[in-house]
Amino acid sequence: MLAHQTKAHYVPLDSVRGLAALCVVVHHFVGSDPLAAALPHRAWIDVAFFHNSWLFVDLFFVLSGIVISMSYVQSEFSEFDFRTFTLRRIARIYPLHIVMLFAFLAFRLMRLSLTEMGLLHFSTNESADLQVNNVYSFVANVFLLHAMGVLDYLSWNGPSWSISAEFYTYIVFAGVVVLAQRLGYIRLVYVLSAVLAVLGAALIIFVLKNETLDFQTNGFTRCFLGFFIGVLTLRFVTGRGRAVSPLVQSVCQIGLAAVAVVLVCVVGFDERLSFVAPVVFAALLGSLMAFPERLLPKLLSVRPLVWLGKRSYSIYMVHALVLVLIQYFARGVGPARLQMVDNLLPGLAASLLLAVFVVAVLALSNFTYLRVEMPGSRFVLRLFSRRAVPSVAAAE
Repeated sequence: MLAHQTKAHYVPLDSVRGLAALCVVVHHFVGSDPLAAALPHRAWIDVAFFHNSWLFVDLFFVLSGIVISMSYVQSEFSEFDFRTFTLRRIARIYPLHIVMLFAFLAFRLMRLSLTEMGLLHFSTNESADLQVNNVYSFVANVFLLHAMGVLDYLSWNGPSWSISAEFYTYIVFAGVVVLAQRLGYIRLVYVLSAVLAVLGAALIIFVLKNETLDFQTNGFTRCFLGFFIGVLTLRFVTGRGRAVSPLVQSVCQIGLAAVAVVLVCVVGFDERLSFVAPVVFAALLGSLMAFPERLLPKLLSVRPLVWLGKRSYSIYMVHALVLVLIQYFARGVGPARLQMVDNLLPGLAASLLLAVFVVAVLALSNFTYLRVEMPGSRFVLRLFSRRAVPSVAAAE
C-alpha cells in the first residue's frame, strides 16, 4: 500500500486544483448570458475547452478523495477519528462558505434598496433571481443541504453546490472508515469505496436518468462517483511503478494530461463521455503521485502555480460574486461602448473584460484566503476543540 505522502507530493496536486479552478472561472464568464449579449465577439475565449470546463468540478471531487484519504493511509486508517475529521472538514470549508453566502445576501439587499429608491431597475433575469434566492434556499445553503435534493435549482452562491455535495460525502467516507475500524478489516474502506462509486453512477443513470455529469440537483451522487474513485486511486498507486523508465513515466503523465484536455474539448459532442472523466482525472493525478520527479510535477511546483493552488478554494467560492459585478459593469457601460472597443480589434472588449474579471477574482481570493479562509479554520478549531487539533494544512 502507498506510504504517506510528503509535502512534495501534495504540491503538484494543489497546482492542478488551482488551474482547474481558474478554468471554471473562465467557463462561467464564457457561459454568462448577460455578457454574451453585451459581448458578441468573444474571439479566443469562445472555444469548446472553456465551454466544457464545468467538467473540472469532477476533478475537484476526485482530488478530494485522494488528498483526504491520503492523510490516513500511512497508519492504515488506525489514527482516524470521526470527531476530529468532521471538525477539520467543517473548519476547512464552512467559514468561507458562510461569509460568501452573507456577502450575496448583503448584495441582494443592497440591490433591492436601490430599486426601491428608483436608482436601479429590474431586468427579467433579476426577477427570476429573486424567485430562487429566497428564505428557504438561504436556510438550505446555511446547512449545506442545497446539493442534497432539497432544491432543484441553483441559488445564492451558485458554485457552492459542490461544497454541499462534498461535505456530506465526507460524512459518508468517515462512516465507512469507522465501520472498517470496528470490524477490524481496513480493506473494507476500499471495498465500500468501490461500491459507493458504482452506486453514484447507478443513481445518476438509472434513478436520476441523467446521461451526463453536467448537473447540480442531487449533486451528491456526482460527488460520490468522483470522490470514491479518488479514494480507490491510492490503492493502485504503489512504489512498484518507479521501476518504469523515466521516459515512460514522463510520456505517461504528459499523455494523460493531453487526454484530459482533449476529453474536456470534445465532451460537448456527446456528454455521455463525461462519465469517463473521473477515471481519466484519477489516472492523471495518480501518475503525478507515482512519478513525482518527472518534468510535469516539477512544472506544477513552480511558485506562481503553488500560489494559485493554495487559493483554489477561495477562487472557486468568490468568483460568482465578482461575475455578478462584472455583469453589472458591462450593463452600465452598454453594448455601444463595448462595440467601439471591438471595432479596434474583434474580441478585444471580451479579452479586456475577462482580464479584469480574473485579476479581480485573484485579488479577492487572496484577501479571503488570508483574512477569512485560514483564520476562519483556526477559529473553528479553537472554538470546538476540547484538545489541540492540528491546524488545517494548506495542502488539504
